[in-house]
Amino acid sequence: MSKKDRLIYLPLGGAGEIGMNAYVYGYGPEGRERLILVDMGVTFPDMDTSPGVDLIMADLSWLAARADRLEAIFITHAHEDHVGAVGHLWPRLKAPIYARKFTAAIARLKLEDHGVSTDALNIVAARPQVVDAGPFKVQFVPVSHSIPESSALVIDTPAGRIVHSGDFKLDGNPVVGEPFNPQEWHDIARERPIHAMMCDSTNIFSHHPGRSESVLAEPLRDLVANSKGMVVATTFASNVARLKTLADAGEAAGRSVCMLGRAMKKMLTAAVETGVLTDFPPIVSPEQAAQIGRDNLMLIVTGSQGERRAASAQLSRGRYLGLALKEGDTFLFSSKTIPGNERGVIRIMNAFSEMGVDVIDDHNGLYHVSGHANRPDLEAVHDLMKPTMLIPMHGEHRHLREHVKLALAKGIAAEVATNGTMVDLTGTRPEVVEYIETGRIYLDGAVLIGAMDGVVRDRIRMALNGHVLATIIVDEDDVPLGDAWVEIMGLPALGRNGTSLADTLEADLAEFLDRVDAKTVKNDDKMDEAIRRLIRQVSVEEIGRKPEVTVVISRLMAD
Repeated sequence: MSKKDRLIYLPLGGAGEIGMNAYVYGYGPEGRERLILVDMGVTFPDMDTSPGVDLIMADLSWLAARADRLEAIFITHAHEDHVGAVGHLWPRLKAPIYARKFTAAIARLKLEDHGVSTDALNIVAARPQVVDAGPFKVQFVPVSHSIPESSALVIDTPAGRIVHSGDFKLDGNPVVGEPFNPQEWHDIARERPIHAMMCDSTNIFSHHPGRSESVLAEPLRDLVANSKGMVVATTFASNVARLKTLADAGEAAGRSVCMLGRAMKKMLTAAVETGVLTDFPPIVSPEQAAQIGRDNLMLIVTGSQGERRAASAQLSRGRYLGLALKEGDTFLFSSKTIPGNERGVIRIMNAFSEMGVDVIDDHNGLYHVSGHANRPDLEAVHDLMKPTMLIPMHGEHRHLREHVKLALAKGIAAEVATNGTMVDLTGTRPEVVEYIETGRIYLDGAVLIGAMDGVVRDRIRMALNGHVLATIIVDEDDVPLGDAWVEIMGLPALGRNGTSLADTLEADLAEFLDRVDAKTVKNDDKMDEAIRRLIRQVSVEEIGRKPEVTVVISRLMAD
C-alpha cells in the first residue's frame, strides 16, 4: 500500500437519520480515490416539513461530480430506504449495479418504471462469489431481516477488510429467506482481521434479545381462528415472511385470503418469480372476495404506516374494491409504527373504531417482531467480528452516539459519522478529515427538486401565512390606471372590524397609487416592494398575519 493511498468512508444518507441510505467507500490517492456506493434509498415526507412531496432521497451531487471514479453500486436489500432511489438517481451516476436475485428484481422494476435501461444491473450470488470493483473486492453475505435475501457486504481493500452490516437481525428461523449463520461470520473474521465495521444502529436502545419471525405463527393463528366476522391484517408490504405467516393463519382458520395493495402484490410476485417463496396459500381476487361470507374471509392489506392512498386508509374511509368493514370485524396492525407516522395510523384506528371494528395493534410484540438487531445482538456481533474500529450507521444521531459508547466500552475505536462526514479509515482509529455539503432531493409530482430550491419553503409559507395576489395596471405614460384589485387565499374573508379584507386592501392600495411618485411607478422592483410592504402591514393590522404576496404589474404599451 502506497503511503499516499487512503481508505475513506462517506455517508451521504442514512447516518443521523433512519432511511435514505447511501454510503460511499473510496480507496486511492487523496482526492483521486476510486469509489463504490452502497445503497440508493429514499425516505418519506411529512406534511409538517415537506408538504406535497412524494419522496425524499439523498443529494448525490458530490458523487455525481466524481462519477468517472465510481466503480460500482451495491444494493444490500430491497427495502425502499435502500433501493427506492435507483430509478431516479442512477442516470446521474451510470455505474454498474450489483444485487442479489430478489433485490435485483425489485431494482429492475424501479429502473423500468422510469424508462431507464436495465443493462447496468447485474445479479450476483452470495459469498463466495466476489465482485471486483477497482481496488475493492466485494462479497454479499446472507443475513436475516424483514425482507428476503438481505445481505451484509464484506469489502476487501488494500488497507484491510470492511464489513458493512446492512440491516440485519440474528434470526435462525426467519420463515422466508436465509437465516443468520454464525459459522459463516466466524469464517469471515478468521480469514482476515476485520479492519472496520459499519453497523446497523436502529435498535441500540432495545435491551432485550431480538426474537425470531417464527414466534409469531402461533399467536397469529390463534387470533385469526378466534375472531368473528371478517379479519383484516396490515403489515409492511415488503415483509414477505409476515405475509406468509398471516396467510397461513387465514388458511388454517378456513378463510379465503385476499390481498389488497399494489406494493404488496409486487413484492409477492417478485418473491415467487425469484424462487424465494414457494408455498404461499392460494389468493382470491377482490371480486371473488366480495362473494365470500365474512366469517370465511381474510384480507391482507397495505398501509400499516397510515399512508392515505393505501388499502388500509381506503377501507377506513368506507368501501374499497367492493369490500367494506362492519361492526364486529377485526383489523390487525401486525407492524410497529415508524416514528412520525403516529397521527396517520391513529386516524385510521379511530375511523375503524367508529365503525365498530375491533382494532388490534402489535400488543407489545405479540403480533410483530423487529427486523433489526437489538443491543445484546449487536454486542454479540461485535464480539464475534472483533473489528479494529466501528462506525455506526442507519440511525438517528442519538442511536449513533449510543452505539459509539457501546463500542468504546469494548475497547473498539469508534466515531460518530453523520451524513457528509468523511472518515479516513487507513490507520487504527477513524479520523474525520473533511465535511462534505450534503442535502436532500425531493420528488415533487414528476419532477426532482432540490431541498434548497425554495419550492417547499414557499409552499410551507403559503400554508402558514396565506397568500394575497395584487394586480396593478399602468398606462403608457407610467400612470396607474383604475383601481388595484386583490385576491386572497388561505386568509379570513373579514378583518378586525368585520369589513372585507380584500376591500380594505384595495382601498389602501388605491390611496397608495394616488400618492405614489412617478419615479417609483417607473420601477417595477420599487413598486413591487412598496406594495408588498403595504399589504403585509395592513394584513397585520386587520388579521394579525403577514401573508405571502404576489404583485402583478401590467403595463400598457403605446401603439
